[in-house]
Amino acid sequence: ARSLDKLYNFADCSGLHLIFALNALRRNPNNSWNSSSALGLVKYSASKKYNISWELGNEPNNYRTMHGRAVNGSQLGKDYIQLKSLLQPIRTYSRASLYGPNIGRPRKNVIALLDGFMKVAGSTVDAVTWQHYYIDSRVVKVMDFLKTRLLDTLSDQIRKIQKVVNTYTPGKKIWLEGVVTTSAGGTNNLSDSYAAGFLWLNTLGMLANQGIDVVIRHSFFDHGYNHLVDQNFNPLPDYWLSLLYKRLIGPKVLAVHVAGLQRKPRPGRVIRDKLRIYAHCTSHHNHNYVRGSITLYIINLHRSRKKIKLAGTLRDKIVHQYLLQPYGQDGLQSKSVQLNGQPLMMVDDGTLPDLKPRPLRAGRTLVIPPVTMGFYVVKNVNALACRYR
Repeated sequence: ARSLDKLYNFADCSGLHLIFALNALRRNPNNSWNSSSALGLVKYSASKKYNISWELGNEPNNYRTMHGRAVNGSQLGKDYIQLKSLLQPIRTYSRASLYGPNIGRPRKNVIALLDGFMKVAGSTVDAVTWQHYYIDSRVVKVMDFLKTRLLDTLSDQIRKIQKVVNTYTPGKKIWLEGVVTTSAGGTNNLSDSYAAGFLWLNTLGMLANQGIDVVIRHSFFDHGYNHLVDQNFNPLPDYWLSLLYKRLIGPKVLAVHVAGLQRKPRPGRVIRDKLRIYAHCTSHHNHNYVRGSITLYIINLHRSRKKIKLAGTLRDKIVHQYLLQPYGQDGLQSKSVQLNGQPLMMVDDGTLPDLKPRPLRAGRTLVIPPVTMGFYVVKNVNALACRYR
């Protein structure tokens, strides 16, 4: 209860919503879920009127390996139905959201588990959740973060999940509930460095393009090396990347056509572009930009700078550049970043710095330095798709 109080107070004062995963490994002799201790915690939470959503367990595909006890998909589905019936008589949680099954990487056995779960409990959950790890942390090198083949692994996995989900509950929301650059808590000086941002930003762009609404990051603080904030509460590179994303990117995704990138693939060869361009309507919450503005975010993995000319109605508009580059002597392994040449750091314990753009004159070619990423707000485009919510 004391841990829950701390978690809830942190989430509540941060303006976040808490999803709490109950322990799925308490089992009866017939392998059904033993909900007695969970019921005590749920009732305590209700007595405090905590606004919480719920889950049951974490990566059930690993239970046999890690805990010596396997739970198959249909049994997990029955456990979720049991959790739903446990919550319904409690007024505070009679309509609480339920998420799951929070599976790991969708290999063959994991897809079988998801299939069994969806067959039994697909309609019970409000969104289907899964986790993605890009690299095994025991073999990671800084250059791994620049491999386009690695960046593209996520796309195939989304399709596998969507196929199962849409078989049983067409249109059901799918959330990526854990995304980590490297497994087992990450790798020091890599997972928390500038280089890891290429995977993170590409993940956000790729998922938005494929209709995934929510991405949950592992983790914010203290666990492993994939966190956004270090032990002294200093923001790490992925924090600044995430902050810019939240400030500039709205949820509406736009199609991008780049002349010169859409080459015809040779037989048996997949094109894996080192220049990645995503586009969204600019966030309506950002009052520096009028509705109808567009935000591009661009990843350049080339060893050379790339020039991009905006065409059509974008050609004669002023652009605000937010270019993120590593700061200091460590290059791609730096834990500090600069925005348009200015180092980013907290003003004091409670004050973020101004994230000032660099205005580019109308019609100017965008120049993307080698191995960098940035955001580009095309102002006052009056894009029809972006004028309304």
